[in-house]
Amino acid sequence: MKNERQVRFLAALLFLLAGCASTAEGDPRDPFEGWNRGVYKFNEKFDDVLARPVAETYQDFVPRELRDRVRNFFGNLADPFIGVNNLLQGKLSEGVEDWARFFFNTTIGLLGIHDVATELGFEKHNEDFGQTFGRWGAGPGPYLILPILGSSNVRDGLGTALDIYADPMGEVRPIDARNSLIVLRGTQVRADLLDASRILQEAALDKYVFQRDAYLQRRRSLVYDGRAPRERFE
Repeated sequence: MKNERQVRFLAALLFLLAGCASTAEGDPRDPFEGWNRGVYKFNEKFDDVLARPVAETYQDFVPRELRDRVRNFFGNLADPFIGVNNLLQGKLSEGVEDWARFFFNTTIGLLGIHDVATELGFEKHNEDFGQTFGRWGAGPGPYLILPILGSSNVRDGLGTALDIYADPMGEVRPIDARNSLIVLRGTQVRADLLDASRILQEAALDKYVFQRDAYLQRRRSLVYDGRAPRERFE
């Protein structure tokens, strides 16, 4: 199964990095900065050559209404797994709400292309296995940049491995249809980030540091649902 191969590769990468942490001076959250900056440059080149041009073409030529339908469709597929993570975190009402969203959007919303659940008052949540591990008390571990996937850390990387394993796209057949859906989803995600990436290009003196700090702050906020305790500095 393709999902299993991806998970094994990601897990092997995480364990390899965990075993060779640098002790050089720098941000203690980022002991792999040398590796990370190299991968960051690779990801930038990949984005410049392929991901961003495809996303810009998609945004320019696909009508907004159709792009909204695509976003809704993939968002609907994510809701059951968001619900599972809410339940694992002990948030029963949010988990039930996520599954209700999936039910109404899949049925009345025609397989999720229409977000009727939001109109009915069911809130969209943002949860994943990395956040669940954080709620269970697992620390983030060192900051990582993964090829293509971008910013992460050891905890979130393991969460991403579970997200990939559970991804229903891996079960789609024929394989050409599966790959087309994965590319479409990635293109939609990148198109949604075009404005943010332009701001990053214009505003940041060191884009790597800006992106790292923004990612770590955002993930900490998500783990604690926006109510993160004050960090203590020695």
